[in-house]
Amino acid sequence: MTAADPRPLTGEPIALDLLNTRWLMDGEPQDLFAGAAGLTRLEGLAVWLESAGLAGRSRADAPTLVHLLTAREALSRAVADPADGSARALVDAVLEHGRIRATLTAEGPGERAEFADPAWGPAWTAAYDYLGLLGATPERIRACASDHCVLRFYDVSRNGTRRWCSMAICGNRAKASRHYARTRER
Repeated sequence: MTAADPRPLTGEPIALDLLNTRWLMDGEPQDLFAGAAGLTRLEGLAVWLESAGLAGRSRADAPTLVHLLTAREALSRAVADPADGSARALVDAVLEHGRIRATLTAEGPGERAEFADPAWGPAWTAAYDYLGLLGATPERIRACASDHCVLRFYDVSRNGTRRWCSMAICGNRAKASRHYARTRER
């Protein structure tokens, strides 16, 4: 049985979910792949694979972790500065390890990802997902507006104005802080 996911934000598209394996708790950096919540690196990987829906297709082993860390760094740099050519080259380097094969299924046309080395599967899948986000609405890839948060999210709100990773956590803190400041002025 896989341990509970300790991250404050889960369920984002897989590219951003991979970035959200690093977060702040009480101002201290946490890393799901480096011992957060008392998990070993490989236990953290198993938690993430389960959360991302990749557990049945990927093994929680050292090569998979190394490749995911490579992809996380590449995506982190690309999301932070989409104009950075070296970041784009890092994402491309991850994408070199897989491809999409067109297939014909009982339901009609389909696609299947293929990897020369299956350990690259989760990393490649995250990088490929990032391409999908860029192709849809890249302006909706956002960083939480809180100064004390490093999480990323994909804004699926109707009008595209989401500011917080979570209204219950960061949004509430901001509102409480503004309320406190207003009441102190009186």
